[in-house]
Amino acid sequence: MTDRVVTRFAPSPTGYLHIGGARTALFNWLYARHTGGKMLLRIEDTDRERSSEAAVTAIIEGLSWLGLEADEPAISQFERAPRHREVAEALLASGQAYRCYATQAELEEMRERAKAEKRPPRYDGRWRDRDPSEAPAGAPFVIRLRAPQDGETLVRDVVQGDVRFPNRDLDDFVLLRSDGSPTYMHAVVVDDHDMGVTHIIRGDDHLTNAGRQTLIYQAMGWDVPIMAHIPLIHGADGAKLSKRHGALGVEAYREMGYMPKALLNYLARLGWSHGDDEIMSIDDMISWFDTADINKGAARFDFAKLNALSGHHIRGSSDADLVDLLMTERHHLSNGSILKQKPDDEVRAKLEAAMAGLKERAKTLVELCESSAYLFAARPLSLDEGAKLLLDGDGRRIVAALIPRLEDISDWSAASTEAVVRAFAEAEGLKLGKAAQPLRAALTGRTTSPGVFDVLAVLGRDESLGRLSDQQL
Repeated sequence: MTDRVVTRFAPSPTGYLHIGGARTALFNWLYARHTGGKMLLRIEDTDRERSSEAAVTAIIEGLSWLGLEADEPAISQFERAPRHREVAEALLASGQAYRCYATQAELEEMRERAKAEKRPPRYDGRWRDRDPSEAPAGAPFVIRLRAPQDGETLVRDVVQGDVRFPNRDLDDFVLLRSDGSPTYMHAVVVDDHDMGVTHIIRGDDHLTNAGRQTLIYQAMGWDVPIMAHIPLIHGADGAKLSKRHGALGVEAYREMGYMPKALLNYLARLGWSHGDDEIMSIDDMISWFDTADINKGAARFDFAKLNALSGHHIRGSSDADLVDLLMTERHHLSNGSILKQKPDDEVRAKLEAAMAGLKERAKTLVELCESSAYLFAARPLSLDEGAKLLLDGDGRRIVAALIPRLEDISDWSAASTEAVVRAFAEAEGLKLGKAAQPLRAALTGRTTSPGVFDVLAVLGRDESLGRLSDQQL
Protein backbone atom coordinates (compact mmCIF):
# COMPACT_ATOMS: atom_id res chain seq x y z
CA MET A 1 0.00 0.00 0.00
CA THR A 2 1.35 3.42 -0.94
CA ASP A 3 2.48 5.77 1.79
CA ARG A 4 0.47 8.61 0.26
CA VAL A 5 -3.13 8.93 1.43
CA VAL A 6 -5.71 8.56 -1.34
CA THR A 7 -9.37 9.19 -0.55
CA ARG A 8 -12.34 9.12 -2.88
CA PHE A 9 -15.82 10.51 -3.18
CA ALA A 10 -18.11 8.13 -5.07
CA PRO A 11 -21.62 9.54 -5.64
CA SER A 12 -24.36 7.92 -7.71
CA PRO A 13 -25.55 10.32 -10.44
CA THR A 14 -29.25 9.93 -9.77
CA GLY A 15 -29.84 13.53 -8.68
CA TYR A 16 -28.10 16.63 -7.47
CA LEU A 17 -25.26 16.70 -4.96
CA HIS A 18 -27.26 16.54 -1.74
CA ILE A 19 -26.06 18.03 1.52
CA GLY A 20 -25.09 14.68 3.07
CA GLY A 21 -22.99 13.85 0.02
CA ALA A 22 -21.35 17.26 0.21
CA ARG A 23 -20.29 16.57 3.79
CA THR A 24 -18.84 13.19 2.78
CA ALA A 25 -16.93 14.88 -0.04
CA LEU A 26 -15.68 17.53 2.40
CA PHE A 27 -14.39 14.98 4.91
CA ASN A 28 -12.56 13.10 2.13
CA TRP A 29 -11.14 16.34 0.72
CA LEU A 30 -10.04 17.63 4.13
CA TYR A 31 -8.34 14.39 5.11
CA ALA A 32 -6.49 14.27 1.79
CA ARG A 33 -5.35 17.88 2.21
CA HIS A 34 -4.45 17.37 5.88
CA THR A 35 -2.20 14.42 5.07
CA GLY A 36 -0.71 15.76 1.84
CA GLY A 37 -2.62 13.15 -0.15
CA LYS A 38 -5.20 13.41 -2.89
CA MET A 39 -8.95 12.96 -3.32
CA LEU A 40 -10.38 11.20 -6.34
CA LEU A 41 -13.89 11.32 -7.78
CA ARG A 42 -15.68 8.22 -9.04
CA ILE A 43 -19.15 8.44 -10.56
CA GLU A 44 -20.97 5.23 -9.65
CA ASP A 45 -23.15 5.14 -12.73
CA THR A 46 -23.75 1.41 -13.15
CA ASP A 47 -27.50 1.88 -12.63
CA ARG A 48 -28.13 3.07 -16.18
CA GLU A 49 -31.86 3.61 -15.72
CA ARG A 50 -31.45 6.05 -12.84
CA SER A 51 -28.15 7.67 -13.83
CA SER A 52 -28.08 10.80 -15.98
CA GLU A 53 -25.49 13.11 -17.49
CA ALA A 54 -27.38 16.08 -16.02
CA ALA A 55 -26.83 14.64 -12.55
CA VAL A 56 -23.12 14.05 -13.26
CA THR A 57 -22.79 17.69 -14.33
CA ALA A 58 -24.69 18.90 -11.26
CA ILE A 59 -22.44 16.89 -8.92
CA ILE A 60 -19.24 18.17 -10.52
CA GLU A 61 -20.52 21.76 -10.57
CA GLY A 62 -21.65 21.48 -6.95
CA LEU A 63 -18.21 20.26 -5.87
CA SER A 64 -16.57 23.02 -7.90
CA TRP A 65 -18.74 25.72 -6.31
CA LEU A 66 -17.80 24.41 -2.87
CA GLY A 67 -14.13 24.36 -3.84
CA LEU A 68 -13.87 20.58 -3.38
CA GLU A 69 -12.55 19.64 -6.80
CA ALA A 70 -10.98 16.20 -7.15
CA ASP A 71 -7.28 15.97 -7.91
CA GLU A 72 -7.78 13.92 -11.08
CA PRO A 73 -10.53 13.70 -13.72
CA ALA A 74 -13.65 11.82 -12.63
CA ILE A 75 -13.82 8.07 -13.31
CA SER A 76 -16.96 6.36 -14.60
CA GLN A 77 -17.67 3.06 -12.88
CA PHE A 78 -19.83 1.89 -15.79
CA GLU A 79 -16.94 2.26 -18.23
CA ARG A 80 -14.82 -0.06 -16.08
CA ALA A 81 -17.19 -3.05 -16.43
CA PRO A 82 -14.64 -5.10 -18.46
CA ARG A 83 -12.15 -4.78 -15.60
CA HIS A 84 -14.79 -5.85 -13.07
CA ARG A 85 -15.52 -8.93 -15.17
CA GLU A 86 -11.80 -9.68 -15.43
CA VAL A 87 -11.43 -9.77 -11.63
CA ALA A 88 -14.54 -11.94 -11.24
CA GLU A 89 -13.11 -14.38 -13.78
CA ALA A 90 -9.80 -14.39 -11.89
CA LEU A 91 -11.63 -15.29 -8.67
CA LEU A 92 -13.46 -18.02 -10.56
CA ALA A 93 -10.21 -19.42 -11.92
CA SER A 94 -8.59 -19.48 -8.48
CA GLY A 95 -11.54 -21.27 -6.89
CA GLN A 96 -12.46 -18.21 -4.78
CA ALA A 97 -15.72 -17.88 -6.72
CA TYR A 98 -18.07 -20.23 -8.56
CA ARG A 99 -20.85 -20.31 -11.12
CA CYS A 100 -24.35 -20.49 -9.70
CA TYR A 101 -27.17 -21.71 -11.94
CA ALA A 102 -30.00 -21.28 -9.42
CA THR A 103 -33.16 -20.10 -11.17
CA GLN A 104 -35.28 -17.13 -10.13
CA ALA A 105 -37.94 -19.60 -8.94
CA GLU A 106 -35.39 -21.34 -6.71
CA LEU A 107 -34.17 -18.04 -5.29
CA GLU A 108 -37.74 -16.96 -4.58
CA GLU A 109 -38.36 -20.27 -2.82
CA MET A 110 -35.29 -19.64 -0.61
CA ARG A 111 -36.64 -16.17 0.29
CA GLU A 112 -40.09 -17.50 1.12
CA ARG A 113 -38.67 -20.28 3.28
CA ALA A 114 -36.48 -17.82 5.17
CA LYS A 115 -39.48 -15.54 5.66
CA ALA A 116 -41.58 -18.42 7.01
CA GLU A 117 -38.78 -19.40 9.39
CA LYS A 118 -38.37 -15.76 10.43
CA ARG A 119 -34.72 -15.50 9.47
CA PRO A 120 -32.85 -13.22 7.05
CA PRO A 121 -32.88 -14.48 3.44
CA ARG A 122 -29.63 -16.17 2.53
CA TYR A 123 -28.47 -18.08 -0.53
CA ASP A 124 -28.23 -21.72 0.52
CA GLY A 125 -25.03 -22.53 -1.38
CA ARG A 126 -26.60 -25.20 -3.56
CA TRP A 127 -24.12 -24.65 -6.42
CA ARG A 128 -21.11 -24.03 -4.17
CA ASP A 129 -19.66 -27.53 -4.65
CA ARG A 130 -21.50 -28.75 -7.73
CA ASP A 131 -19.90 -29.22 -11.12
CA PRO A 132 -21.15 -26.73 -13.72
CA SER A 133 -21.66 -29.67 -16.08
CA GLU A 134 -24.72 -30.56 -14.02
CA ALA A 135 -26.48 -27.44 -15.27
CA PRO A 136 -28.66 -27.54 -18.40
CA ALA A 137 -26.79 -26.60 -21.56
CA GLY A 138 -26.75 -22.84 -22.10
CA ALA A 139 -28.39 -22.13 -18.73
CA PRO A 140 -27.71 -18.61 -17.42
CA PHE A 141 -25.50 -18.28 -14.37
CA VAL A 142 -24.14 -15.70 -11.95
CA ILE A 143 -20.71 -15.71 -10.37
CA ARG A 144 -20.75 -15.87 -6.58
CA LEU A 145 -17.92 -15.38 -4.10
CA ARG A 146 -17.00 -18.54 -2.22
CA ALA A 147 -17.22 -16.87 1.19
CA PRO A 148 -15.92 -18.54 4.35
CA GLN A 149 -18.71 -20.34 6.20
CA ASP A 150 -17.19 -20.28 9.68
CA GLY A 151 -15.64 -17.66 11.89
CA GLU A 152 -16.07 -13.93 11.43
CA THR A 153 -14.84 -11.06 9.32
CA LEU A 154 -13.37 -8.11 11.21
CA VAL A 155 -13.70 -4.54 9.98
CA ARG A 156 -11.45 -2.15 11.87
CA ASP A 157 -13.25 1.15 11.58
CA VAL A 158 -11.72 4.45 12.67
CA VAL A 159 -15.10 5.83 13.75
CA GLN A 160 -17.16 2.78 14.68
CA GLY A 161 -14.36 0.73 16.25
CA ASP A 162 -13.98 -2.99 15.58
CA VAL A 163 -17.07 -4.36 13.85
CA ARG A 164 -17.38 -8.15 13.55
CA PHE A 165 -19.55 -9.91 10.98
CA PRO A 166 -20.29 -13.64 11.43
CA ASN A 167 -19.35 -15.18 8.10
CA ARG A 168 -22.51 -17.28 8.06
CA ASP A 169 -24.44 -14.02 7.70
CA LEU A 170 -22.42 -12.76 4.74
CA ASP A 171 -23.28 -15.74 2.46
CA ASP A 172 -22.01 -16.36 -1.06
CA PHE A 173 -23.06 -13.06 -2.59
CA VAL A 174 -23.14 -12.31 -6.32
CA LEU A 175 -20.15 -10.66 -8.00
CA LEU A 176 -21.29 -10.85 -11.61
CA ARG A 177 -24.90 -11.02 -12.78
CA SER A 178 -26.09 -13.39 -15.48
CA ASP A 179 -25.83 -10.62 -18.11
CA GLY A 180 -22.15 -10.14 -17.21
CA SER A 181 -22.67 -6.86 -15.37
CA PRO A 182 -20.93 -6.42 -12.01
CA THR A 183 -22.77 -5.88 -8.76
CA TYR A 184 -22.17 -2.69 -6.84
CA MET A 185 -20.46 -4.68 -4.06
CA HIS A 186 -17.88 -6.07 -6.46
CA ALA A 187 -17.32 -2.99 -8.64
CA VAL A 188 -16.59 -0.76 -5.64
CA VAL A 189 -13.79 -3.02 -4.39
CA VAL A 190 -12.14 -3.36 -7.80
CA ASP A 191 -12.34 0.38 -8.42
CA ASP A 192 -11.00 1.34 -5.00
CA HIS A 193 -8.10 -1.08 -5.40
CA ASP A 194 -7.23 0.04 -8.92
CA MET A 195 -7.48 3.72 -7.95
CA GLY A 196 -5.06 3.14 -5.09
CA VAL A 197 -7.57 4.25 -2.46
CA THR A 198 -6.01 3.97 1.00
CA HIS A 199 -8.83 5.46 3.10
CA ILE A 200 -12.57 4.98 2.59
CA ILE A 201 -14.59 7.71 4.31
CA ARG A 202 -18.32 7.26 3.70
CA GLY A 203 -21.71 7.19 5.43
CA ASP A 204 -22.37 4.51 8.00
CA ASP A 205 -25.23 3.22 5.86
CA HIS A 206 -22.40 1.45 3.99
CA LEU A 207 -21.08 -0.25 7.13
CA THR A 208 -22.99 -3.46 6.40
CA ASN A 209 -21.27 -3.56 2.99
CA ALA A 210 -17.83 -3.34 4.57
CA GLY A 211 -17.81 -6.98 5.73
CA ARG A 212 -18.62 -8.38 2.29
CA GLN A 213 -16.23 -6.01 0.56
CA THR A 214 -13.46 -7.05 2.94
CA LEU A 215 -13.98 -10.66 1.81
CA ILE A 216 -13.37 -9.66 -1.81
CA TYR A 217 -10.15 -7.84 -0.87
CA GLN A 218 -8.97 -10.90 1.01
CA ALA A 219 -9.91 -13.29 -1.79
CA MET A 220 -7.83 -11.22 -4.23
CA GLY A 221 -4.94 -10.85 -1.78
CA TRP A 222 -5.30 -7.07 -1.80
CA ASP A 223 -4.71 -4.68 1.10
CA VAL A 224 -7.95 -3.56 2.74
CA PRO A 225 -8.19 0.26 2.90
CA ILE A 226 -8.59 1.97 6.25
CA MET A 227 -12.30 2.61 6.75
CA ALA A 228 -14.16 5.40 8.51
CA HIS A 229 -17.95 5.12 8.42
CA ILE A 230 -19.42 8.46 9.43
CA PRO A 231 -22.87 8.77 11.05
CA LEU A 232 -25.64 10.09 8.85
CA ILE A 233 -27.14 13.55 9.31
CA HIS A 234 -30.50 13.81 11.08
CA GLY A 235 -32.94 16.69 11.29
CA ALA A 236 -33.05 18.99 14.30
CA ASP A 237 -35.86 16.80 15.69
CA GLY A 238 -33.66 13.68 15.54
CA ALA A 239 -35.57 12.12 12.64
CA LYS A 240 -33.90 10.97 9.44
CA LEU A 241 -32.94 13.99 7.35
CA SER A 242 -35.58 14.90 4.80
CA LYS A 243 -36.29 17.89 2.58
CA ARG A 244 -38.19 19.62 5.35
CA HIS A 245 -35.04 19.44 7.50
CA GLY A 246 -32.67 20.68 4.81
CA ALA A 247 -31.88 17.54 2.78
CA LEU A 248 -31.60 19.63 -0.36
CA GLY A 249 -29.14 19.77 -3.21
CA VAL A 250 -26.11 21.99 -2.82
CA GLU A 251 -27.46 24.22 -5.57
CA ALA A 252 -30.45 25.03 -3.32
CA TYR A 253 -28.09 26.40 -0.67
CA ARG A 254 -26.39 28.46 -3.33
CA GLU A 255 -29.77 29.86 -4.35
CA MET A 256 -30.56 30.63 -0.70
CA GLY A 257 -27.45 32.78 -0.61
CA TYR A 258 -25.00 30.83 1.53
CA MET A 259 -21.34 31.37 0.78
CA PRO A 260 -19.28 28.21 0.18
CA LYS A 261 -16.96 28.92 3.11
CA ALA A 262 -19.91 29.28 5.50
CA LEU A 263 -21.59 26.11 4.27
CA LEU A 264 -18.31 24.17 4.49
CA ASN A 265 -17.70 25.46 8.02
CA TYR A 266 -21.17 24.28 9.02
CA LEU A 267 -20.83 20.88 7.33
CA ALA A 268 -17.43 20.31 8.95
CA ARG A 269 -19.03 20.77 12.37
CA LEU A 270 -21.75 18.23 11.54
CA GLY A 271 -20.24 15.16 13.12
CA TRP A 272 -16.67 16.39 13.60
CA SER A 273 -15.20 18.77 16.13
CA HIS A 274 -11.97 20.45 17.09
CA GLY A 275 -12.32 21.36 20.73
CA ASP A 276 -14.86 24.13 21.17
CA ASP A 277 -14.01 25.86 17.90
CA GLU A 278 -17.12 26.84 15.95
CA ILE A 279 -15.80 29.36 13.43
CA MET A 280 -13.24 27.86 11.06
CA SER A 281 -11.54 28.96 7.89
CA ILE A 282 -10.75 26.43 5.16
CA ASP A 283 -7.10 26.52 6.25
CA ASP A 284 -8.15 25.83 9.86
CA MET A 285 -10.17 22.82 8.78
CA ILE A 286 -7.34 21.41 6.70
CA SER A 287 -4.90 21.88 9.57
CA TRP A 288 -7.16 20.37 12.23
CA PHE A 289 -9.11 17.63 10.45
CA ASP A 290 -8.56 14.04 11.50
CA THR A 291 -10.88 11.08 11.09
CA ALA A 292 -10.15 10.11 14.70
CA ASP A 293 -12.17 13.17 15.80
CA ILE A 294 -15.35 12.23 13.91
CA ASN A 295 -18.23 11.69 16.31
CA LYS A 296 -19.88 8.29 16.51
CA GLY A 297 -23.38 9.66 17.05
CA ALA A 298 -25.61 11.14 14.35
CA ALA A 299 -25.29 14.88 13.73
CA ARG A 300 -28.37 17.12 13.63
CA PHE A 301 -28.95 19.66 10.89
CA ASP A 302 -30.03 23.01 12.32
CA PHE A 303 -30.80 25.98 10.04
CA ALA A 304 -30.52 28.41 12.97
CA LYS A 305 -26.89 27.40 13.51
CA LEU A 306 -26.17 27.52 9.80
CA ASN A 307 -27.61 31.04 9.61
CA ALA A 308 -25.60 32.20 12.60
CA LEU A 309 -22.39 30.84 11.06
CA SER A 310 -23.27 32.33 7.70
CA GLY A 311 -23.84 35.76 9.23
CA HIS A 312 -20.47 35.55 10.96
CA HIS A 313 -18.71 34.74 7.69
CA ILE A 314 -20.46 37.60 5.90
CA ARG A 315 -19.41 40.07 8.59
CA GLY A 316 -15.88 38.68 8.47
CA SER A 317 -15.61 39.06 4.70
CA SER A 318 -14.09 42.17 3.15
CA ASP A 319 -16.46 44.63 1.53
CA ALA A 320 -14.70 44.14 -1.81
CA ASP A 321 -15.07 40.35 -1.67
CA LEU A 322 -18.77 40.61 -0.91
CA VAL A 323 -19.34 43.04 -3.76
CA ASP A 324 -17.50 40.67 -6.09
CA LEU A 325 -19.67 37.79 -4.87
CA LEU A 326 -22.89 39.72 -5.47
CA MET A 327 -21.74 40.75 -8.91
CA THR A 328 -20.83 37.12 -9.68
CA GLU A 329 -23.96 35.57 -8.14
CA ARG A 330 -26.09 37.90 -10.25
CA HIS A 331 -29.31 35.99 -9.70
CA HIS A 332 -29.39 37.37 -6.15
CA LEU A 333 -29.47 40.94 -7.47
CA SER A 334 -33.05 40.60 -8.63
CA ASN A 335 -34.37 43.66 -6.85
CA GLY A 336 -36.19 45.26 -9.77
CA SER A 337 -33.85 43.45 -12.20
CA ILE A 338 -31.11 45.78 -11.05
CA LEU A 339 -28.44 44.65 -13.45
CA LYS A 340 -30.77 44.99 -16.44
CA GLN A 341 -31.71 48.54 -15.54
CA LYS A 342 -28.38 49.97 -14.44
CA PRO A 343 -24.79 49.71 -15.67
CA ASP A 344 -22.49 47.33 -13.81
CA ASP A 345 -20.12 50.09 -12.73
CA GLU A 346 -22.96 52.06 -11.14
CA VAL A 347 -24.24 49.00 -9.28
CA ARG A 348 -20.74 48.13 -8.11
CA ALA A 349 -20.01 51.67 -6.92
CA LYS A 350 -23.18 51.86 -4.87
CA LEU A 351 -22.64 48.43 -3.35
CA GLU A 352 -19.06 49.28 -2.44
CA ALA A 353 -20.16 52.50 -0.74
CA ALA A 354 -22.92 50.78 1.23
CA MET A 355 -21.40 47.36 1.99
CA ALA A 356 -19.94 48.17 5.41
CA GLY A 357 -23.42 48.94 6.73
CA LEU A 358 -25.27 46.30 4.70
CA LYS A 359 -23.26 43.30 5.88
CA GLU A 360 -23.78 43.88 9.59
CA ARG A 361 -27.29 42.41 9.64
CA ALA A 362 -27.31 39.96 6.74
CA LYS A 363 -27.10 36.20 7.26
CA THR A 364 -27.10 35.27 3.56
CA LEU A 365 -26.26 36.88 0.24
CA VAL A 366 -30.00 36.96 -0.48
CA GLU A 367 -30.57 39.06 2.65
CA LEU A 368 -27.61 41.21 1.66
CA CYS A 369 -29.22 41.87 -1.69
CA GLU A 370 -32.63 42.52 -0.18
CA SER A 371 -31.16 45.06 2.21
CA SER A 372 -29.41 46.78 -0.70
CA ALA A 373 -32.65 47.22 -2.64
CA TYR A 374 -33.08 50.79 -1.36
CA LEU A 375 -29.91 51.80 -3.20
CA PHE A 376 -31.47 51.12 -6.58
CA ALA A 377 -35.15 51.79 -5.91
CA ALA A 378 -36.98 53.98 -8.40
CA ARG A 379 -38.63 57.17 -7.13
CA PRO A 380 -41.07 57.67 -5.66
CA LEU A 381 -40.33 54.78 -3.33
CA SER A 382 -43.04 52.28 -2.49
CA LEU A 383 -43.35 52.02 1.28
CA ASP A 384 -43.88 48.87 3.31
CA GLU A 385 -46.60 48.93 5.96
CA GLY A 386 -44.24 49.80 8.78
CA ALA A 387 -42.78 52.73 6.87
CA LYS A 388 -46.28 54.01 6.03
CA LEU A 389 -47.25 53.95 9.70
CA LEU A 390 -44.14 55.89 10.68
CA LEU A 391 -44.77 58.61 8.13
CA ASP A 392 -48.53 58.77 8.60
CA GLY A 393 -48.07 59.74 12.24
CA ASP A 394 -45.82 62.66 13.08
CA GLY A 395 -43.22 61.38 10.63
CA ARG A 396 -43.96 63.59 7.65
CA ARG A 397 -43.86 66.73 9.81
CA ILE A 398 -40.45 65.70 11.14
CA VAL A 399 -39.14 64.95 7.64
CA ALA A 400 -40.53 68.28 6.36
CA ALA A 401 -38.82 70.15 9.17
CA LEU A 402 -35.51 68.39 8.51
CA ILE A 403 -35.37 68.99 4.76
CA PRO A 404 -34.31 72.69 4.87
CA ARG A 405 -31.76 71.94 7.60
CA LEU A 406 -30.25 69.13 5.52
CA GLU A 407 -30.27 71.37 2.42
CA ASP A 408 -28.01 73.80 4.24
CA ILE A 409 -25.23 71.21 4.66
CA SER A 410 -22.27 72.10 2.45
CA ASP A 411 -20.10 69.04 3.22
CA TRP A 412 -22.48 66.10 2.91
CA SER A 413 -21.41 63.05 5.00
CA ALA A 414 -22.68 60.66 7.64
CA ALA A 415 -21.14 62.84 10.36
CA SER A 416 -22.54 66.15 9.09
CA THR A 417 -26.08 64.80 8.56
CA GLU A 418 -26.02 63.18 12.00
CA ALA A 419 -25.01 66.47 13.60
CA VAL A 420 -27.97 68.26 11.95
CA VAL A 421 -30.53 65.59 12.90
CA ARG A 422 -29.18 65.36 16.45
CA ALA A 423 -29.42 69.15 16.89
CA PHE A 424 -32.99 69.10 15.54
CA ALA A 425 -34.02 66.31 17.91
CA GLU A 426 -32.58 68.12 20.92
CA ALA A 427 -34.33 71.36 19.93
CA GLU A 428 -37.63 69.48 19.53
CA GLY A 429 -37.19 67.55 22.78
CA LEU A 430 -37.13 64.24 20.88
CA LYS A 431 -34.96 61.18 21.27
CA LEU A 432 -32.66 60.74 18.27
CA GLY A 433 -34.54 57.63 17.15
CA LYS A 434 -37.82 59.56 16.92
CA ALA A 435 -36.25 61.80 14.31
CA ALA A 436 -34.17 59.14 12.60
CA GLN A 437 -36.93 56.56 12.07
CA PRO A 438 -39.14 58.71 9.80
CA LEU A 439 -36.02 59.62 7.83
CA ARG A 440 -35.22 55.93 7.35
CA ALA A 441 -38.79 55.23 6.21
CA ALA A 442 -38.71 58.06 3.66
CA LEU A 443 -35.22 57.17 2.39
CA THR A 444 -35.56 53.39 2.10
CA GLY A 445 -39.30 52.62 2.21
CA ARG A 446 -38.61 50.29 5.15
CA THR A 447 -38.28 50.38 8.90
CA THR A 448 -34.97 48.49 8.92
CA SER A 449 -31.79 49.39 7.08
CA PRO A 450 -28.16 50.15 7.78
CA GLY A 451 -27.60 53.20 9.97
CA VAL A 452 -29.71 56.06 8.63
CA PHE A 453 -26.73 58.43 8.47
CA ASP A 454 -24.80 55.88 6.44
CA VAL A 455 -27.83 55.66 4.16
CA LEU A 456 -27.81 59.43 3.70
CA ALA A 457 -24.08 59.35 2.89
CA VAL A 458 -24.34 56.48 0.42
CA LEU A 459 -27.37 57.89 -1.41
CA GLY A 460 -25.74 61.29 -1.63
CA ARG A 461 -27.19 64.78 -1.22
CA ASP A 462 -29.38 65.02 -4.30
CA GLU A 463 -30.91 61.54 -4.12
CA SER A 464 -31.52 61.82 -0.37
CA LEU A 465 -33.22 65.21 -0.57
CA GLY A 466 -35.23 64.05 -3.57
CA ARG A 467 -36.56 61.00 -1.72
CA LEU A 468 -37.40 63.06 1.37
CA SER A 469 -39.24 65.62 -0.76
CA ASP A 470 -41.22 62.87 -2.51
CA GLN A 471 -42.87 62.03 0.81
CA GLN A 472 -44.21 65.58 1.15
CA LEU A 473 -46.32 65.35 -2.02
